[in-house]
Amino acid sequence: MSGEQIFVSHGPKDLAVVQELFSTVKNFPFSVHIALEAVESNQNRDRLEGRLANSDVVVAVLTRNSTASEWINQEIGYAIAKGIPVLPLYEDPSVGGGFIDGVEGIKLDRENPTETVFKILSALRTKLAPLGSLSVPNWYIRFPCTLADCGHPVTLDLEESQSKFWKLHKHGQLLEATCDVCGTVYYFDPATIGFIRREERTRP
Repeated sequence: MSGEQIFVSHGPKDLAVVQELFSTVKNFPFSVHIALEAVESNQNRDRLEGRLANSDVVVAVLTRNSTASEWINQEIGYAIAKGIPVLPLYEDPSVGGGFIDGVEGIKLDRENPTETVFKILSALRTKLAPLGSLSVPNWYIRFPCTLADCGHPVTLDLEESQSKFWKLHKHGQLLEATCDVCGTVYYFDPATIGFIRREERTRP
C-alpha cells in the first residue's frame, strides 16, 4: 500500500463532518483528496478534476445537505464512466439512487463516528487490496517520534484483519508502536487508528 489516491466527493455543508471522519484516514500512506478542501485552498477546478481522474476509489458522501449538489452527481458519474470504484457513504438510503442505485455503501452514523470510520477503513482496505478482498495487504502508518530531540520514524504495522481490530476495540485494547531509538511507546485505537496517548520509556 503506497501511492493510492482517494477522492472524497461531498456537499458544502458536510465539509466539517467529512474532515472529522477522514482525519485518521489521512495518516495512511495514500493521498486523500477532500473536494472542498481543495476548493478552499484556491486550487482550480481543472486540478481537482485531475485528482478525480487519477483516483483509485471515490467516496461519495450522501446526506440531505448534499442532495442538491450538482458537483457530487457529476463526480460520481465521471468516476463510474471511467471505471473508478465508488463507495457511497449514506446518511439515509433515501438519498441514494441515480448512478449508484444498488451499489453497496456505508451508513454514516453521526452519533457513532468511531464505527463509521471503522467501516470506511474496512471498505477501503478491501477495495485497495492487491489480491482481492480475502487478502490482508500491508497497511501501516508512519510518523516521526514526537519526543524532544528524537524525531526518529516510528511505524505502526497493521497486519491483522479488520474483524480482529474491531474485537480489540470492543475489549478496550490498544495498538502499540515503539520508537526504536528512544523507546517511546505510542498507543492507537484499533477501530479508527486514532492516536490515544504516548508513554516515554528509557531503553536499558
